[in-house]
Amino acid sequence: MAELLFFSGTMDCGKSTLALQMDHNHKARGRRGVLFSSHDRAGESMISSRLGLQVPAVEVFPDTDFWADLTARQTMGARIDYVICDEAQFYSIEQIDQLARVVDEMGIDVFGFGITSDFRTRLFPGSQRLIELADRVQVLQVEALCWCGKRATHNARTLDGVMVVEGDQMVVGDVDQSDGGGPVPQPTDAAGPASGAGEDVSGGPASTTGPAPRGATVGYETLCRRHHMRQQTSRTSPSLYVNQVPLPFEQGPTAGPDAGKDRTLSGQASVQA
Repeated sequence: MAELLFFSGTMDCGKSTLALQMDHNHKARGRRGVLFSSHDRAGESMISSRLGLQVPAVEVFPDTDFWADLTARQTMGARIDYVICDEAQFYSIEQIDQLARVVDEMGIDVFGFGITSDFRTRLFPGSQRLIELADRVQVLQVEALCWCGKRATHNARTLDGVMVVEGDQMVVGDVDQSDGGGPVPQPTDAAGPASGAGEDVSGGPASTTGPAPRGATVGYETLCRRHHMRQQTSRTSPSLYVNQVPLPFEQGPTAGPDAGKDRTLSGQASVQA
């Protein structure tokens, strides 16, 4: 019996990797499917993984009708056993309803992959509808980590490393790791820079509320609940700063070349005495 499955997790926990692995596994058993994605980091009409995997897919636009698309494919003679839907948090409520109808009336398995909540800890409409309709919801076992080492449960949006709590729900970005261990923002919105991302103009310091200052770079970081509530990122945490401060050891007087000789003569004099 066909099922509607939703695989959820934070950023950087391997959702797209699992989507590509599932596609590979089903193809290896002779099944045929269609891959969909929206606003992927690699660009339009693509599903990409941070491990370097990349596969062409059908781009999902606001006016995409899954029922009409899949019906047209079957009318043209295509065999469809399953559908992979990556970045499902960006789908509309109507599109999720269409996917549920595909499962129930066409008997096609639908596997959705996406982030559950946004940087404000509010559910994405597409993810919320999937949770309401899915036969099963599975949280990915691969855990993303907060900078403190605990399991990351929330996605934080940053402007030049400072966490923000207001703004548009959908501003596409990425999370990377620099040599120093901190996140390096990688704006990847195919529609162009969003909220000031990537603009080479001067501006004031990043703010935790309101629109992005000009010149600020939009990025994302996964945090545990504690540090998300405190709005502490890896770049603003005082504890990380303290760890980078060298211990205040005082350098003693530099011993001269005859210091060892003097101590030896002094010891010999003491023995003779």
